[in-house]
Amino acid sequence: MNKLYYGDCLTIMQGMVVNSIDLIYLDPPFNSNRAYNAIYKDETGRPLPDQIEAFCDLWILDEERERAIRDIPELMLDNGLDHNVVKFWEVWMDALRNTNPKLLAYLSYMVERLIWMKGILKPTGSIYLHCDPTASHYIKVMMDGVFGEQNFRNEIVWSYRRWPAKQKNFQKMHDIILFYSKKKQENTFNVIYEALSAGTLKRWKGKKSKVSFEGEKRLVTQMTNLDSQGRPADDVWSIPVINSQAKERLGYPTQKPLALLERIIEASSNEGDVVLDPFCGCATTIEAAHKLRRNWIGIDIAIHATKRVAAIRLNERCGLVEGQDYEISGIPRTLEGAIDLWERDRYHFQKWAVEEVEGFVTTRRSADGGIDGRLYFSVPNARDLKSMVLEVKGGSQVSIKDLRALRGVLEKDDALLAGLIIMKPLGATQARNFHQFMAQAGDLNVGGTLYPRMQMLSIPEILEGKRFQTPAVKARRSSGQQRIPFQS
Repeated sequence: MNKLYYGDCLTIMQGMVVNSIDLIYLDPPFNSNRAYNAIYKDETGRPLPDQIEAFCDLWILDEERERAIRDIPELMLDNGLDHNVVKFWEVWMDALRNTNPKLLAYLSYMVERLIWMKGILKPTGSIYLHCDPTASHYIKVMMDGVFGEQNFRNEIVWSYRRWPAKQKNFQKMHDIILFYSKKKQENTFNVIYEALSAGTLKRWKGKKSKVSFEGEKRLVTQMTNLDSQGRPADDVWSIPVINSQAKERLGYPTQKPLALLERIIEASSNEGDVVLDPFCGCATTIEAAHKLRRNWIGIDIAIHATKRVAAIRLNERCGLVEGQDYEISGIPRTLEGAIDLWERDRYHFQKWAVEEVEGFVTTRRSADGGIDGRLYFSVPNARDLKSMVLEVKGGSQVSIKDLRALRGVLEKDDALLAGLIIMKPLGATQARNFHQFMAQAGDLNVGGTLYPRMQMLSIPEILEGKRFQTPAVKARRSSGQQRIPFQS
């Protein structure tokens, strides 16, 4: 059955069968934990405050990333990469640490995932990595090392037009797609033909002719009675971007046109093959695979994408039914599932809980230390968005001390509300004590409506659909491709 996974693609791919995927397409986010949050704006078009900081600090060499960097040489050797590639990576790694640490953080993130992608590809499989000129040259060096420079097939230029902006250089009107096979000359490839121009069709209408294309040694002879398949596609693809009026537009900032994914899937897979998108976002790859009768696997680390955007596309646009045509894995549906996620990955549990209540995982520290997330809303006559700080306690031991700490954050932070998420409902006596303490924080009055300044929800309540009481904010999504901020 087709699958949609919620989680980090690295962890999920590590559990997949070797040599099981026919085609991989990826349009990797610049930071899979935070970049998705930045697509949301309120009805005034104002960005979420935390994301201003997050985009200045998308890639940092924190302890987790340094640990991954140290492990990459061994991972390369374990997966059969050449010793010289490993030596080059180590030298390059040391150089980047001193000259461009953000780039090192980004490349190390991609390398450890691309190594696993190579492992799950079939010998006849191919991979298409979508990027932009900001980092395409760095990524190509990296992919030469992982997949082998002999398996490089094309640097595809996706050329498009959009309304020009005033700037001091030439307008950027293309993306780069790097196309590699797993093994030389073994990859599945179907020639794609582009439609002939109106002038050519008019000239040769009703004639039996041979048409020679510049640069082609062979003759294309299929021009009889306008039944030609057209001109074989080259490595420059002129496919329009999704405009604001397009029916397929979902508002996802990096959404790619369906025609682009259809071309990739038609070229490098056949009916019944398995297509993987490890950063599936709004599921364009999945819809294209479904239309072309391929099986598919999609992965995304943002529950907003997995549970909402992608699921809506699958249900409404493709007519697919969850549980019948596909399944979603990794999202807790019961208290037992939430406990299991907590025991396996506490950070991911906290992230899931925050996003489940429409909040956003935050990188900004509060005045009283770290918090797990924020939920944003607008209030009348306020220039900026306001927030509710969110704290997640997944363990079984929750006490008044936790509430006092959260109250301290609320008093020192610029947030107007505070929400505590706990795993299980409290007993009657403890619940009464908790609510009495929270009531002491008072209420927020917005237009005559009172909102408790401190609130609490348990996981079972959240799974039942209950949410924190906050002033509503109409979310909408921005447009435009975000570029990688490698330079300080």
